[in-house]
Amino acid sequence: MLESQRTGHGPMMQPDLVRAVVLRLINGFAKGVSGVRVELVDHLIDALNSGIHVQARMGGSVGQADLIPLGELASAILEELPLAAKESMALIGNNGLSTAQAALAVHDWGRLAQTADVAAALDLEAFSANLSILHPAIATVRPRPSFGPLLERFRLLLAGSDLWDPGAARNLQDPLTFRTVVELHAAMREALEYVERQVELELNSSQENPIVVQDEDRLISVANFEVAAMAAAIDFARIALAPVLTSACERTAKLLHSGFSGLATGLSDDSASSEQALSGLVVASAALTSEARLLAYPVSFDVATAGIAEGIEDRVTMAPLGARRLQEMVALGERIIAIEFVVAAQALDIRQRDRLGAGAQSAYALIRSCIPFTGAGEPPPSNLEPLVQLIRAGKLAAADDAPLRNST
Repeated sequence: MLESQRTGHGPMMQPDLVRAVVLRLINGFAKGVSGVRVELVDHLIDALNSGIHVQARMGGSVGQADLIPLGELASAILEELPLAAKESMALIGNNGLSTAQAALAVHDWGRLAQTADVAAALDLEAFSANLSILHPAIATVRPRPSFGPLLERFRLLLAGSDLWDPGAARNLQDPLTFRTVVELHAAMREALEYVERQVELELNSSQENPIVVQDEDRLISVANFEVAAMAAAIDFARIALAPVLTSACERTAKLLHSGFSGLATGLSDDSASSEQALSGLVVASAALTSEARLLAYPVSFDVATAGIAEGIEDRVTMAPLGARRLQEMVALGERIIAIEFVVAAQALDIRQRDRLGAGAQSAYALIRSCIPFTGAGEPPPSNLEPLVQLIRAGKLAAADDAPLRNST
């Protein structure tokens, strides 16, 4: 049975995904309804603890049990261990790949959400924005569950900033991508909490068919491999992330536009010069953002051909595709926010503000530790990888020293 499923396509699973899938299999078997021997579970635990170095392709699953990629992975991990009755079905008749990939993607999304808060706060500083948008009364008159904590976080990031001084704001009403940042990030935060619950449920459930009902001493055919709720939640995740990334791109563009920022075009260090300075970065940001938005389109209601398994398997979730697209979207988001950080730091250097908020100052220092100021006549930074790596490591997510969700 395992050999018949080795028809996968596409790239190989990364080591962290292999480990996550194996852990998901172990946890599923621990429910005691899979009908597998302790020896098989011990073999998987030993493989996990000793470090797994196997090759298995990611592609080939429509999300109604990840048969093909799990068949490849199980064949590679089992080595010489003989299987007993029911065990090959238990190894592939679940959504171990989909769920593991979703868990990793949601973890990374949580870190990106925290980083996006910090980047937006730095934008407010760089734009000399009106901080009335952070008044605590907002959470009182519109009591969404995430408003209060998020308003508090932004005030913490901006604690001590001279933007709190009377008359410091340049505008009564800033562009919407600055004014609505709390509302937008709150929507993403509430989506994140919902999606986490769906993924956690699947991580700690039996997804197999058939299952053993010990009290009745029988096997019964079930459809626990149906993960429609998780697949739809992963679609929701990408939909909630898309406007946050779009707004980050728009704020970057506004900071580079003299008509909005009040600074030289492209944030040139020489206002009398016609050089474009950092203007090219907004093109890169727009390209990345456009690609990210395309990844947001839902896939969980897609329909595969009814010819699979003689027409019996006529319903799919495309959960692996949804999870993979979330991972790709988060990776693009890391680069969009890296550009946002660079542009905001340049604006702050040119504007020469008296005092930055404590969290904003910490973020600024981290940016400048790897990306220098672009002076007059100098080319824009061509390598943002050091900053992307700081973002990926969660360093900029915790610029306010607040507890970081999903940091382990």
